[in-house]
Amino acid sequence: MSCLHKRPKRTHSEELAFQERMGRVAEENGKFIGLEGDSDLQFLLIGGVLLKIRSNSWKKSRFFRLQEDCKTIWHESQRLFKKNQSFSIDDIDSVRMGRQSEGLNKHTNPTDEERCFSIIFKGRKRNLDLMACNNDEAKQWVNGLNKIINNMRNLSRQQKSEHWILNCMRKADKNADNKMTLKELKHFLRQINVECDDTYAEDIFKKCDKSNSGTLEGAEIEHFYELLTHREEIDVIYGNYAHTEGQMSANDLLDFLLNEQREQATMNDALKLIEKHEIDETAKQKKHMTKDGFLMYLHTEDGSILNPAHKRVYQDMSQPLNHYYISSSHNTYLMEDQLRGPSSTEAYIKALMKSCRCVELDCWDGANGEPVIYHGYTLTSKVLFRDVIKAVKEYAFKTSDYPVILSLENHCSVEQQKLMAHHMIAILGDALVTKPLGSTVPASFPSPEELKGKFIIKGKRMNKLEAAFTNNNTIEEDTVSEEDEAADCTENGQKTKSKKSKMKLAKELSDLVVYCKSVHFSGFEHAKDNQAFYEMSSFKESKAFNLADTSANAFMHHNMDKLSRIYPAGSRTDSSNYNPVPMWNVGCQIVALNFQTPHKEMHINQGRFLPNGFCGYILKPEFQRSLSSQFNPNTPTEGPWGKKKDFHVMIISAQQLPKINKDKHKSIVDPLVRVEIHGVPADNASKETHYINNNGFNPMWNESFQFSIHVPELTMVRFVVEDYDATSQNDHVGQYCLPLTSIQNGYRHVPLLTKRGDVICSAGLFVHLMVMDAA
Repeated sequence: MSCLHKRPKRTHSEELAFQERMGRVAEENGKFIGLEGDSDLQFLLIGGVLLKIRSNSWKKSRFFRLQEDCKTIWHESQRLFKKNQSFSIDDIDSVRMGRQSEGLNKHTNPTDEERCFSIIFKGRKRNLDLMACNNDEAKQWVNGLNKIINNMRNLSRQQKSEHWILNCMRKADKNADNKMTLKELKHFLRQINVECDDTYAEDIFKKCDKSNSGTLEGAEIEHFYELLTHREEIDVIYGNYAHTEGQMSANDLLDFLLNEQREQATMNDALKLIEKHEIDETAKQKKHMTKDGFLMYLHTEDGSILNPAHKRVYQDMSQPLNHYYISSSHNTYLMEDQLRGPSSTEAYIKALMKSCRCVELDCWDGANGEPVIYHGYTLTSKVLFRDVIKAVKEYAFKTSDYPVILSLENHCSVEQQKLMAHHMIAILGDALVTKPLGSTVPASFPSPEELKGKFIIKGKRMNKLEAAFTNNNTIEEDTVSEEDEAADCTENGQKTKSKKSKMKLAKELSDLVVYCKSVHFSGFEHAKDNQAFYEMSSFKESKAFNLADTSANAFMHHNMDKLSRIYPAGSRTDSSNYNPVPMWNVGCQIVALNFQTPHKEMHINQGRFLPNGFCGYILKPEFQRSLSSQFNPNTPTEGPWGKKKDFHVMIISAQQLPKINKDKHKSIVDPLVRVEIHGVPADNASKETHYINNNGFNPMWNESFQFSIHVPELTMVRFVVEDYDATSQNDHVGQYCLPLTSIQNGYRHVPLLTKRGDVICSAGLFVHLMVMDAA
C-alpha cells in the first residue's frame, strides 16, 4: 500500500492559488469551530491515502481530505461518472478506532488493529472501513474527525446557522473572487431554500450594492447577510421588554422570564443568562442584554422547548424495575425487513447507542457447533451469537449506565445452549446477573440504580428462583414450552410451525435467567394467583391491544407487580411498527419496536425516552404504580391522574428548513407544520397550519391552536414539518417529539430531527407555548 500523500493533479499556478485560498478559508473555519492551529485539523486539511476495505478481495487505496469548509470530507473514486465524491461531517454518527466493525473484523488481520478505523454514518449508509499507513496516522484521522464532530455539536444553533449560511455563500461564489454577482446571489438564495422572483433578487442586490459596482463585496456582503437573517418576530418580542436605553436590563429580562416564559426565575437567574449569552462586552458590563444576546439565549438549551432539568437523570431510579417504561427493541439483529434483510452486530450497536435497554436475540443452531442469530424460517442472514454478545458488552453502557435486558428466543440444541451460556459468562463476566442480588429469596425487583452496569437475561427457566438458594438444583436438562415469535410470521396464509412445541433446556442456560423468566400468559387472575413477580409474559400486539381495550385496569394492575413485553405482529414483514402509546397507557414496560424503521412510532418512542438523561428508563406515573388506582385510560374519570390542562400552541416561524429534493436545483419547499397529541384516547388530536409557498428559509405562520388534555402525564407532543404537495403525499421535512410534562412555557425554539432521529443542524421552529390548568 502506497503511503504517499498524493493529491489530484493541478497546474503549478492553480495549486498555489488553491493552497492560498484553502489556507485562508480553512483558517477562518477552523477558528469558528474552536480548532485554530490544531495539528490534527491541519493533518486532515492536507489529507492522505487510506486503504478502503469492503471484502477480502476489495481493498483499494483512495485519497481522502477535509475540505476548507471544515465540514466536508472529499475522496477520490474510480467510478466512471463519480470521480470525486464527498460526505458531510454532519452525516457521521461516530468514528471507531480499531477493528470495531463487522467488515474490519472479517477482512483484516488482528495485527493491523491499530491501523484500522471505521466511519459510521447516520441512517442506512454503509460504514466506511479504512486502514491507514501506520498507527500514528490512524490516530490522527480519528482524533481529528472526533474533534470536529464534537466541536460542531457543541456550537449553539445560532453559530451553526451562521456557519451554514457563510459556507453556502462561499459555494455560490463560483469564481472564488470573494465577490457576489446578481447571478451568484440568485444561486445562493436557491441553495438556502428561498425561491424569489428576479425583481426581488434585483431589489435586495441594489439595496446592498452601495458602490454601484455590479458586485457585492466586503461590508456589502455583511449588509446582505444582515438583511437576510433579520427576524421580525424577534424584534417585536425584544422591543416589548427592552425598556432601558433600547436594551434589556437585568430587570427587563427578569420581567420577560416571569411573564412570558412563566419561569420561577430570580434576579440572579437573569444576571446569569446575561453573563452566559451576551456577546457585547459593553452591554455585559452594564448588565444589559442586546438583541443579539437575546437571540443567542433563545437558540440555546435555556430557550429550548425541552426543560434543561430533564436533560439529565432527574427521576427517582430506586423504584423496582417494573415501575419504569424501558426502551426496547424487537428482532434487534435486523437492519431492514423481516424476511430477506441482513442481520448484523451493527444493528445492536445502533440500538444501544440510542439508549435501548432491552434487545432481542433469536438463537438457532449454527454450523461448526456455534449458535447463530437470525429470523427463523426466513432468508435473513445469520450472525454469530458470540459476536453479538461481544458487541453488546462493548456498547451497552456508552450512553446509559442502567441495566440492559437480553431477551433470548431460544431454538438451540442443548449442546449449543451450553455454549450460549459459556459465551455470556465468559464475555460479560461480573456484569452478568447470575443470581439474585440479596442473600434471601427476593419478593420484588431490584431497582435500575441497584442494577447499574448489569446484564439481565430474559428467557426460559426450568424451575422457580427459590432453587438458587437450595442444594437440590441438580437437574441437568428439562423440557419446556418453546417460545416462538418467528412462527407468527406467515407465508401464503400458512403458519410454518406449530407454536405449542416443546424443547429441551440446558441447566447452564436456565440458571442465568433470574429476574425475567418467560412464561405463557393464561389470564390476569391466573397470573395474580400463580405467578411470581419475576415470571413475565410476552404479548403479540393484537393480544395486547385487545387486553388494553377490554381489561385496561386489570392490565395496569398486572404491570404493577410484573413485567410485560409487547412485540409486533409477525405479519409486519416490512418491519413496520404498532403505536406504542396505548401500551404505555396500561403500564406495559417492554414495548418492543423495530428500531430500524424510521416512522412516526419510532419518533414517539424516541420522544418518550428523550428526558431523564436519555437513559432508557422513564418512571411511570404514580397512578400506574399505586395498588389502589382505578385509572382506566379509555374512560379517564376524576382521579389523581385527571389534572386537566389547556395546551396553547402558537406556530410562529421556521428557520433554514432543508431542501427535500436536492437534485432539483430549483426545488424549494412549501412548508406546513402539524402539531399532534398522542395520549389517552380522549386526548388524541392533530392540527396543522396552512402551507407557505416557496420558502424554506424563514417561513412565518403566526397560527394558534388549543388542545384540551385530560391526562398530561401520559401525553406526548409531536411537531411535524412537511413539504405540501397538491398532487401527491406531502414529503417529510423534519419532526420533534417530547412528553408534555417536559415542555417549557413561553417563546421557545424547537429543534428538528430527520426521519431517523438525527438533528438537522441549523433547522428549527419558533413557537409560543403555554400549558395551563383547565378552568
